[in-house]
Amino acid sequence: MKLEDIKKIGIVGAGQMGRGISQVCATVGYEVLLVDVAEPPLTAAISKIRVGLQRAVERGSLTDHQAGEVLALVRPLGQLDRLRDVQLVIEAVPEDLTVKQELFAQLNRICAPQVVLASNTSSISITKLGAASGRPDRIVGLHFMNPAPVMRLVEVVRGLETSERTTQLALDLAKRLGKTPVVANDVPGFIVNRVLIPMINEAIFALEERVASAEDIDIAMTAGANHPVGPLALADRIGLDTVLAICDVLHQDLGDPKFRACPLLRRYVEAGWLGRKCGRGFYVYEGKTERQEAINGKF
Repeated sequence: MKLEDIKKIGIVGAGQMGRGISQVCATVGYEVLLVDVAEPPLTAAISKIRVGLQRAVERGSLTDHQAGEVLALVRPLGQLDRLRDVQLVIEAVPEDLTVKQELFAQLNRICAPQVVLASNTSSISITKLGAASGRPDRIVGLHFMNPAPVMRLVEVVRGLETSERTTQLALDLAKRLGKTPVVANDVPGFIVNRVLIPMINEAIFALEERVASAEDIDIAMTAGANHPVGPLALADRIGLDTVLAICDVLHQDLGDPKFRACPLLRRYVEAGWLGRKCGRGFYVYEGKTERQEAINGKF
């Protein structure tokens, strides 16, 4: 499979990342089949993609006509077997190893043998997904940053058996999508989360230990370290359940106590305070003040 052979891309999972990746792919002209098991996420995804495209129109990066063409390229579907005729699949389901392994085994039965299956996982082993897939040489990580339409980086992650041809296809696709790719080997957390998640976790420890308020911790990092958004606000954007899942993977797979998730993070997840997507995490997202808007960054 070469880049020029790809005309239609399947995206599995209509959550925050799936819809963002769908928008990115459709914007450069790919037909996108966006699959989810339930209707509400698909309806919400199309609505949010429409809003994202309207923002692009307001910024002047798309015309109204172009935005309409992009939206028309995204087809929401409820059946996984509709991916039989795609040339590439990108999985963007929740960070659960068992769920992903079962999905890749299903995709192996549905998709043609030459189709590359990619995962947007932020921490789970590509090698393990490859073993479950039945086509380990055609499994690769394509880890987009959130929000996918805005952030430039894509981590291309090689599993133990990922072929050079598959890796090159992933690199070529990332560039075609206007992204900056980096190649990472299949180690827990890859590059970004290996560095980022411990920093976020330490900020949560600082909050738990009452070193400072959430607002002041974030302002210290935006004004003092020139980060575009503070670590606690970033955790809310990522989703605290996702942050916790990555902490647990790092802790379990690397066996180093420095990766132990902060108990406060675990309590917030148990309470259902998952961040922006739920309206509450380290911040409350209804009726935000100007100060909160500044803390939460520009995007």
